[in-house]
Amino acid sequence: METTADPADRTIDGYLSADFAWYGLDEAFTGHRWLAPVGRSADGTVEHGSTGHGDEPSVKVEPTPDDRRFVVVVTVAQRPLRRSADGTGVLEETSVASAAWLAGSGLLSCTWPTQMERHLRQDWLDQQTAIAWDLADNLDGAAWSALTLPVDGEPTPFHYRESEYGWVMAGSARGVHLGAFGRGMSAYGLGLSRVKDIHAYRR
Repeated sequence: METTADPADRTIDGYLSADFAWYGLDEAFTGHRWLAPVGRSADGTVEHGSTGHGDEPSVKVEPTPDDRRFVVVVTVAQRPLRRSADGTGVLEETSVASAAWLAGSGLLSCTWPTQMERHLRQDWLDQQTAIAWDLADNLDGAAWSALTLPVDGEPTPFHYRESEYGWVMAGSARGVHLGAFGRGMSAYGLGLSRVKDIHAYRR
């Protein structure tokens, strides 16, 4: 009889095949850990992924989005400007702005107002996503403040901002750019570290 692959197996396989280290909250966080699907380039190379901590931020299940407490850490491979796999184009260099954009859009995707009429949700999301991109492209702007947190025990500077939907931050570590977003859990006092065993995040 043919069996269907477990989605959790497919998700973790993406993390195991990456050529860079993954980051998450350090051992001070003792709650639930989970993984979001990885992001890949056109040739299948893993480029980024997100490790989750706390409630999984889906608007489809209880509790409601306003009740959820979570922190999601986004790891983005540091990549230079490069040719695409098929040689027909150029892939942009990744940067702290890349991590900020992924974190900002990730927060929006799970915190849109549930009371909004369905036909208005996409317009709202498109508008807010454009704003998130503009903010990520201007990390030295007034919308961002400075926040220093330990990454592998080393004080590391981050760009940080808050909104009515939660908070977003972005910075860099060894070989990667890091973004994070959260709701119901303060960013202050968090510590990030390299993930020693990605299987600890298996759902």
